[in-house]
Amino acid sequence: MEQITWHDKHLKSLTFGDRLSDSVANGMGSWRFIIIQTVFVIIWMGLNVIGFINHWDAYPFILLNLIFSTQAAYAAPIIMMSQNRQSKRDRIQAQEDYQTNIDAKLEIEALQKHLNSIEVEKLDKIILMLDEMKQRDIKL
Repeated sequence: MEQITWHDKHLKSLTFGDRLSDSVANGMGSWRFIIIQTVFVIIWMGLNVIGFINHWDAYPFILLNLIFSTQAAYAAPIIMMSQNRQSKRDRIQAQEDYQTNIDAKLEIEALQKHLNSIEVEKLDKIILMLDEMKQRDIKL
């Protein structure tokens, strides 16, 4: 029988918005995004600086700044949603780890008690054998 983990439960509980914000945060937090955005900016600026006929966004690139401001205005809350969910997931994982540690501690204590009882039984048998040997020696 397959056991459902806390991680499986967490993944099943995610809404479409949750998955979307995680995807956006993963995408924007990658080297691929940084490289693509850098290439885009260089092309944008290059075309506007060397464009002899049509400058759709002449220096100081106000339209480009507006695009980045809009991107930042939407990206920041989306990334914060993803980080909040990650924090919640980390708290759940920590609680699960704590419970696992408690269960392991109880099992170890039970094993220790069992081993102690085995030791006591062995010692009782040894004492009994010594007493029997003493009784035989006294009779002889």
